[in-house]
Amino acid sequence: MMLNIGHIITTLTAAFFVVASYVILFNTFLPLSGVYAIDVLAQDTHYKYFTLFIIPMGAYFVIANWVGWQYYQNS
Repeated sequence: MMLNIGHIITTLTAAFFVVASYVILFNTFLPLSGVYAIDVLAQDTHYKYFTLFIIPMGAYFVIANWVGWQYYQNS
């Protein structure tokens, strides 16, 4: 069975969603995981939101710049 880049992106996106959901939402109700990096993010009160929101903000930045570049090229 051959994996293409779409499968890899989908898998990484799902893994990021699961880890971010644990760190942001479920860490209040569940005990610490024992994984140092996840526990540090789970106990943080400020920067854990930065790591979650940098993905959509980065995507917005790329799309807005691409649209602006298209307007510039076609004017």
